[in-house]
Amino acid sequence: MKKTILLLFVLLAISARAGDRAQYYRDLPFPLPEPEAPAIPDKTVSIKDFGGVGDGIALNTDAFRKAIDALAKAGGGHLVVPAGIWLTGPLVLKDRTDLHLERGALILFSPDKALFFKKDGKGMVPAITASKRKDVSITGEGIIDGNGEWWRAVKRGKVSDVEWAAYRRMGGTVTEDGKLWYPFDLDHYANVAPAPQAQEALRTHLVRFTDCERVRVAGVTLQNSPKFHLVPQRCSQVIFEGITVRCPWNAQNGDGIDIMQSTDVLVAGCTVDVGDDGICMKGGAGAEGVKHGPCRRILIRDNTVFHAHGGFVIGSEFSGGMVDIAVLDNTFSGTDTGLRFKSGPGRGGRTENIVIAGIRMSDIQDEAVVFETGYVNVSVGTEGDRAATQEYLPEFSGIRISDVVCRDARIGLAARGTRAMIHDISLKDCVFFCSEKDCDVADPAMFLLENVRFHTYDTQNE
Repeated sequence: MKKTILLLFVLLAISARAGDRAQYYRDLPFPLPEPEAPAIPDKTVSIKDFGGVGDGIALNTDAFRKAIDALAKAGGGHLVVPAGIWLTGPLVLKDRTDLHLERGALILFSPDKALFFKKDGKGMVPAITASKRKDVSITGEGIIDGNGEWWRAVKRGKVSDVEWAAYRRMGGTVTEDGKLWYPFDLDHYANVAPAPQAQEALRTHLVRFTDCERVRVAGVTLQNSPKFHLVPQRCSQVIFEGITVRCPWNAQNGDGIDIMQSTDVLVAGCTVDVGDDGICMKGGAGAEGVKHGPCRRILIRDNTVFHAHGGFVIGSEFSGGMVDIAVLDNTFSGTDTGLRFKSGPGRGGRTENIVIAGIRMSDIQDEAVVFETGYVNVSVGTEGDRAATQEYLPEFSGIRISDVVCRDARIGLAARGTRAMIHDISLKDCVFFCSEKDCDVADPAMFLLENVRFHTYDTQNE
C-alpha cells in the first residue's frame, strides 16, 4: 500500500512538472502548438508481479512482455521498474502504456545479439520500440543502458592504450592494419553474421518510436546505445523533456536525439553527451524522404550538449524538408561543431523558416556554424560512396540565426557549396572568438550579416 501511494505521489509530481511545459512556448519567434501529452490510465503494476528479477543475472524479457501485455489488456497504465539491474532482450511498448523507472532502476539490454533478430531473421529490432501506437511514454529517474560496447566497432586512434586493452580482453577481431576492432569472434557471445562488417551493419537503436501519436520520454537516462539513442520516426505530438543521453565520445554513430520526419515536437531541458550528432533533424533521402514529408513544427529549447559532432544538426538526409523549427536558448560546450547543416546529392531537401537564437558555445573543436553540401556518409570500415545523382540537392535557405555567443571555435562561420544550395541565411547580433580564422566562405553573398563580430587572438581586445 505504501509503495502504491509513493508511486502516485511520483506520478503527480511528474504531472505537475508537465504543467510547466507551457513556459517553453513563451516568447516564440513564430507560433508553435504545444504537443499533447500521452493519456495514461492510473493503473500501475510492477515488473516483479510478473516474475521479474533485478539481480543482473536473470533475463527478464518474458516478464516485461507479460507485464506490457497485461496492461494493454486492461486498457493501459504504468509498468513500474524498481531499483535493481533488469537484464532483458528487446521490449515492445503498446498503447496507453508508461514504462516507469524508479530511482536506482537500470534496464540493461543483453549483449546476446541473437535476441534482437526480427521474427523473419532479417535485421534487428531496437532495444525498445513502439510502432503505430498511441499514448506511449518512458518516465522516471532510472537508466536504460544499451550495452553498446558489445555491438560497436572501435577505431584504435580514438582510444587510449588502456581502453584498447580492455576491448581486446573481450576477444573480438582486429583488422590486419591494427586500426579497427570489431566485436566479432567475442570470447563469450556468438556471432550473428558471417563477417565483421556484416555484423556491424546490424547495429540497432536504443529507443525508437515509429508512426506513433502522443509520445513522451521524461527524466530518464539513456546511455550506451549500439547505434542512435532516441529516434522518433514519422511521429506526431512528441515530448522529450529533462532526459540525459550519453555514451563514450568515440562511439561510432552514437547519435543522441534524432528527430526523423516528425511533427509537433518539443525537446527541452535535456542533456546530451555522445559520440556523434547531438540533437539532429533528419528528413529521409531521395524519393522516400519526399514521400513522408518534412520535419515540421519543432521546438528545441533550453538543452545542453557536451561532446557531439554537432550541437544542433540538420542532415545529412532531409529530402522531405525542414519547416518551422525553433532552436532557442541552448548551450553547446565541447562539441566538434556548434550549428551544423550537412547534406549531399541524393540526400538533400529544402529548409524553410528555421529560427535559431540564444545559443551559447564554448570549446568548439572546428566550426561554430557550418554548411556543407557535399557530405558523404561513411560507415565504419568503408571509404564511403559519393552519390552520382544530381537529384535531391540540398537547399539551405530561410535560416535566421541571432544572439549567438561563441568562445573558442577554430573557425567562426564556414560554408562549402554553391550559392544555389546555400542562400538567404542571416546572422544577427552574434560574437565569435576564433582560434584560427573568422570565416571560410567561398561566396559571402550566401549570408546577410548584421552586427556580427569575429575576434581572434590578435583582435580580442579591440
